[in-house]
Parts: sequence; C-alpha cells; structure tokens
Amino acid sequence: MAFGQLFLLQLIAHILTDFYFQTGKSTKEKFEKGVKSKYLYWHIIITFALSWALSFQVNFVYISAIIAFTHFFIDLAKKPITTLKPIGAYAFFIDQLLHIIIIAIAVDWFTRNEVLDPVFEFNPKVIHLVLIYLIALKPANILIREVFRAYSIKTPEAKDLPNAGKLIGNLERVLIITLSLAGLLEAVGFLIAAKSILRYKDTDNLKTEYVLIGTLLSFGTATLLSLWYLST
Repeated sequence: MAFGQLFLLQLIAHILTDFYFQTGKSTKEKFEKGVKSKYLYWHIIITFALSWALSFQVNFVYISAIIAFTHFFIDLAKKPITTLKPIGAYAFFIDQLLHIIIIAIAVDWFTRNEVLDPVFEFNPKVIHLVLIYLIALKPANILIREVFRAYSIKTPEAKDLPNAGKLIGNLERVLIITLSLAGLLEAVGFLIAAKSILRYKDTDNLKTEYVLIGTLLSFGTATLLSLWYLST
C-alpha cells in the first residue's frame, strides 16, 4: 500500500468523521463549549476509530492516535480563529486545511518508516472514486455555505421547499461527475444550460444572483473533482 492509496483512505475517514458523523447540533455545541462539550470527545473517538479502521493496518494505530490528538486541538483552535479579523471568515477552510496537512504528514512518515502490511488491498482508482462522490454530497453543500458566509452573502427569503436546494445541488454534482467520467461532456453542457434557463425565469434579481453563485460553485466543485480523478 503506497502513500497515495493510504492517504486517500485517510481522507475518506476524515470526510466521514467531519461531515457525515456529525450533526448541525453537535458541531454547534462542540464549537461553542469547546472542552466542555461531550460531542468533542465523541468526535475524537470516532476520528481515531475510523482512521485506524480505514488504514486496514494494525500497526497504524499510533498514527491514528496522533491524527485524533491533533484533530482535538485543531477543533479547539477554530473558535479563536473566527475572532481574528483578517482570517476569521475563513476559519472553516483553515480548519480543514490543517487537518489535511496533518494527515498527509502522518501518512508520509508512516509509509517511509514502517513496513506496510495491510489486511486488505484496494484498487486506488476505486478508493479515489468513492472519495470524490463523498465530497460531492454533504461536504460540498457545507463548502458552498461557508463560501457564502465568508463573503457575507445572506440567503434571500424564499418559499422554496426546505432542503430542496441541497438536494438539487447533490443531484447536479453527482450527475456532472458521472457524465464527465463517462466522457459525455455534451450532456454536462446541456445540464448547465437547462438549469440556467429555468433559474433565469425568476424575476427576483437578488434570488437569481444568489442561485447563480451557488450554481457556479456547485458546478465548479463537481468539475474540479472530476478533473482530479481523471488526472490520476
């Protein structure tokens, strides 16, 4: 198991931990209460467990412990970062970048200094494919939300169905990735054009601009994920 394969597996563990195994309530309480939040400690336990489980190597246990330990302090640092005026608006992105850097350093050290003896071997392309689809769903929704927050773009009042925008975003990103990987770029263009026509019928300029920004971010995320997969 080379660095790339193990790194992708650890990214999957991180995505599951930070996005799929957390709720809005637990994330909020963890952020506000810090060390007094029970969710923080459960989060770190899950971080350790998934990191070790998805390494598929018994001797990765101490690396998983290091990743979980550093995850604890990075999460605690997120709230103070939000108070710093120059960079506070980008706390989410700084938080995620630090997690990924730590994972990369830990995995690199492990692959250089330990004998790799995984319980299972996986096709790196399959691991990569699972990862980009996982990112395209809930993490992409949160990423887009944080971009809006960083630029102080407020959600316009609307009577749309609750969570409809998230579902539409998920579907379009999955479709774009699937069509791109299948080489059907014409269908991707048709999808973009169709959504643009439907949305531009809205007479509310503020809502139209909001949706346009969200659409571009959603399509851009899906395109970058597709290019990342195709470039490996």
